Amino acid sequence: MKVFLAKNVDEAGTEDCTSIQPFDLNHIFGEDGKIYGYKNLKINVWISAISFHGYADISFDETSDGGKGITDLKTALQSIFGENLVEKAEFLQTFSKECEYIRDVVTNGSAIKHDGTNESDPAVEIVRVELQGAAAFLYSRLVPLVLLLVEGSTPIDIGEHGWEMLLVVKKTTQESVSRFQLLGFAAVHNFYHYPESTRLRISQILVLPPHQGEGHGLSLLEAINSIALSENIYDVTIEDPSDYLQYVRSSIDCLRLLTFDPIKPVLSAMVTSLKETNLSKRTCSLRMVPPADLTETVRQKLKINKKQFMRCWEILIYLSLDSEDRKSMDNFRACIYDRIKSEILGGAAGTNGKRLVQMPSSLNEEMSFAVYWTLEGGDAEDQTVEQQPEDLKTQEQQLNELVDNQMEEIVGIAKNVTSRGKDKLA
Repeated sequence: MKVFLAKNVDEAGTEDCTSIQPFDLNHIFGEDGKIYGYKNLKINVWISAISFHGYADISFDETSDGGKGITDLKTALQSIFGENLVEKAEFLQTFSKECEYIRDVVTNGSAIKHDGTNESDPAVEIVRVELQGAAAFLYSRLVPLVLLLVEGSTPIDIGEHGWEMLLVVKKTTQESVSRFQLLGFAAVHNFYHYPESTRLRISQILVLPPHQGEGHGLSLLEAINSIALSENIYDVTIEDPSDYLQYVRSSIDCLRLLTFDPIKPVLSAMVTSLKETNLSKRTCSLRMVPPADLTETVRQKLKINKKQFMRCWEILIYLSLDSEDRKSMDNFRACIYDRIKSEILGGAAGTNGKRLVQMPSSLNEEMSFAVYWTLEGGDAEDQTVEQQPEDLKTQEQQLNELVDNQMEEIVGIAKNVTSRGKDKLA
């Protein structure tokens, strides 16, 4: 099965347009993502980049029940495309009949100015619209792309109060008529925070495949930060971000934090401690945790939530260290190790009865484990299992693998921050 994004009627029905790859067939054809009962089956789906209607061309030689039934292709496709899926004649007409569709949506919106310098094309802008009326219908047409391209996504409830969309659009002029092309969008939700403030949660961000890699996702995040600051939002969160979205988000926030004066003395003191303390002998400990008042100041002034600041704090410390200084790097890694171990097994006072046990898995045996803990009181022999040396060795290996992965993530973001903000690191 192939899915294409056609920007005009000439591309519709051909493969000379943007192919949407990869995407998850499990959304369409069940848990195993397989189709049964067809010989030489071909499924091509075209989605209009103008109206976001879809058209499916299905061909096969014959059908036969091989014991697993015959997949109902129409029902399967409608489960994801819904009413967006139309016949070919109607699909082709949408390119002319609905060429003003995006303009009608953005007419009632407001352009968002932000501090980012990413958008170099003056014809590209970000428009903020409430998720109702025409904007709600647009989102419903974008749902198939969200399901295909955003891992683990589910449609948002557009009937719930507080939803908005930020649309990245490009304005063009044809025969003195302004038209808008959708490049990407973000769905955000404003929800109440006690006692009298609002939090902003980013639910979905999607840049259409032809325009990925052009920095529009970055611009959306910068625009959201701008809204949070101008409207004194409590903080900004992201709902289940992908690894790449978290990478971009952390890069942006680290660049913002690098020029935030209140963190500089605390950061400097932490870096000095890492340079001078010897954690290798484990006769002392050091926690890379910013003070609570600084965390609150960051939230108030930059709208970065506590969890995100903690993540960025470690990256900022790494950026401030000399990567060639073995002692500093060993101390830094030791702090990451202690933090991860504490999160999984318990605090420094002990493991509180927690155990990390390797579990069989078909996904990744080396990284599959479970944590369990004993109850307080009672017969210890009924609750605990003696840890054998091999158990401790396995636990140590798994913890080190987690630390290695965390270090790799930190180094990757640090490199991106360095390349994008050399002036701020000077």
